[in-house]
Amino acid sequence: MSAAHSAVIIIGSGSAGLTAAIYASRANLAPLVFEGKEPGGQLTLTTTVDNFPGFPDGIDGPELMDRMRKQAQRFGADTRWETVFEVDLSKRPFTVKTTDDPSGDPSSGEIRTYTADSVIIATGAAARWLGVEGPYRGNGVTTCATCDGALYKGKEIAVVGGGDSAIEEATFLTRFATKVTLIHRREEYRASKIMQERLKDHPKIEYAFNSVVEEILGDTSDGPPSLQGVRLRSTVDDSRRDLKIAGLFLAIGHDPNSAIFKGQVAMTPSGYVLTRTALAWQESGAPEGLLEKLLDYGTATSVEGVFACGDVVDTHYRQAITAAGSGCSAAMDCEKWLETQHR
Repeated sequence: MSAAHSAVIIIGSGSAGLTAAIYASRANLAPLVFEGKEPGGQLTLTTTVDNFPGFPDGIDGPELMDRMRKQAQRFGADTRWETVFEVDLSKRPFTVKTTDDPSGDPSSGEIRTYTADSVIIATGAAARWLGVEGPYRGNGVTTCATCDGALYKGKEIAVVGGGDSAIEEATFLTRFATKVTLIHRREEYRASKIMQERLKDHPKIEYAFNSVVEEILGDTSDGPPSLQGVRLRSTVDDSRRDLKIAGLFLAIGHDPNSAIFKGQVAMTPSGYVLTRTALAWQESGAPEGLLEKLLDYGTATSVEGVFACGDVVDTHYRQAITAAGSGCSAAMDCEKWLETQHR
C-alpha cells in the first residue's frame, strides 16, 4: 500500500503550526497537520491569554487554540491527532511516520507513513518544569512572565532560576507584584554581571539562595487549584521552610522539540533549528547576491523544501503572537517555493 501524499505536511499544532495551516490552506495547498502529543502546544497550559491581539477581555489558552484549529479546518486543513516519531528529509518526496498513540510511543499505536513535497517544522519548545507542579501547572505555576505577570498585580510571587532569564523575569514581574522572591539552588547566580546589577537594592526583590522547591502548597478542594505557597528545602542543611506566595514562575530554560530532525537539518548546539535568516547572519561575509538568496525564503532550513517556525527556532521571544507571525511566514515561503517547483 502506497503512502498518502500531500503537498505540505505541518508538524506541530501550536500557534505557529496552526497559523501556517491557515495560510497554507487558504493557498489551496490542503495541508496535513499532525498535532502531536500536546495538541494546541504550550498555550493549552495557560489559563488566560491577555496579550494576543483581538481579545480585549482576554481569552483562555485552550479556547484560543481551538479557534485557530477550527479556522484552519474551515479553509481545508486536515488536522490529525497523530505524533510524528520519524522523518526522512534526505530526499524528496519527504517521508513522515506517525503513531496514533496518545503518548507518542510508536510501539503502542498504529504506525502510518506519509510523504510530502514540503514540510513545515512547528514542533515548538518545551519549558523545563520542576516535577512537583501536579495540578498547579498552569494554575499558579507558569513559565511565562510576559504572558501571566499581570494576573498577579498586587500579590507576592516567586521566580525559580539563576540565569539571565530568571533575573529578567523577576525584574519584569516587579511591575505587578508587591514582592518577588528569587529562588536559586546555589549561593551565586549564573547570570551575567550586568543582569545582577539590576537586582542590587531593588525594593521589591528578595532572595532565597541555596533553596529548591520541594512541594507546592495550595487548595484543590473547591474549583480550580489555588496556589497558596511553596515549601523550600535548603541545599545546605536540608531544613525546610514555607514561603507564602500567590504565583510561581519557572525560568529554568526551554528545550526545543527537535530530536527527530537531528542530523537532518542545521541546528544550534542546543537543538534549535536554524533557518536561512539565521544562516545568513552566520554568512554575513558572503557576497551580497548569496545573502539575498539566503533571505529569499527566510524560514527555509538547510534542507530545500523544509521550513521551520515558532519556538523551535526562537531562542528569545517565545510569544504566541511571534510564533503565529513566523507560522504565516513559513506558509508563504513554502507556497512560493512550491510554485517554483512546478514552473
